[in-house]
Amino acid sequence: MISIIVSGFTGAMGQKALAMIQAADDLQLVGVFNPHVTNLDPAAYGLDASVKVVNTLTDWAVPADVWLDFSLPSGVYANTKTAIEYGIRPVIGTSGLSEEQTAALQQLAADHQVGGVIAANFGVSAVLMMKFAQLAAKYFDHAEVVEYHHADKRDAPSGTALNTAKLIYQAQGKSETHNPDEQDDLGDRGGDYHGIKIHAIRLPGFVADEEAIFGGPGETLTIKQSTTDRGSFMTGVRLALDAVMTRHDLIVGLENLI
Repeated sequence: MISIIVSGFTGAMGQKALAMIQAADDLQLVGVFNPHVTNLDPAAYGLDASVKVVNTLTDWAVPADVWLDFSLPSGVYANTKTAIEYGIRPVIGTSGLSEEQTAALQQLAADHQVGGVIAANFGVSAVLMMKFAQLAAKYFDHAEVVEYHHADKRDAPSGTALNTAKLIYQAQGKSETHNPDEQDDLGDRGGDYHGIKIHAIRLPGFVADEEAIFGGPGETLTIKQSTTDRGSFMTGVRLALDAVMTRHDLIVGLENLI
């Protein structure tokens, strides 16, 4: 039995996660976290009386195997750090961690011998798209990324788009020549990751779509995936939940488990 705390449980992804956990015989919901809730009665959220509702990270007192995070970019670093410090394995689906924060969390996890996963996207189709884009990048010098999300998504570009650009950049063999003092231009609706343009579209009707477009002399290649229901992300979440139970390092990218 894997015991789980869900952070950001009142959000759309948090609700999907709760439904998945409650439907599984080998998963147990032991706690939920949201710093913005004031009612700590689990019944107010349709939860079993045994589930602890928490709104502060101070003096954390809920033992669990896994911290599943679908919160906000502003709080994900503190959430993950707290989980690791308490020996709880983090499975992070929240965007917003900088490369410096991710590196610090990986070191902290190594120090505590705690396994975990930080995933830009839990959709299997999205993860496979990133892997295919990484393969294609070896044969094209020019690429751009276009991502489409619902109008309420707070970060732009998305973590998935940034990770895709990073994988393309590395596959093109450019990471070794990158000037560490060079700053990426990441605006509110897209940006530039070491020369790879990212275009972020936010409109009602989308859930999470992305495409990587490659261009060469006389030809183009487009690799695209579409997500129509957030429930599809639970396949990747379940994969991550099982994987962290046997690991002692913090993995970045679900593609490293597929």
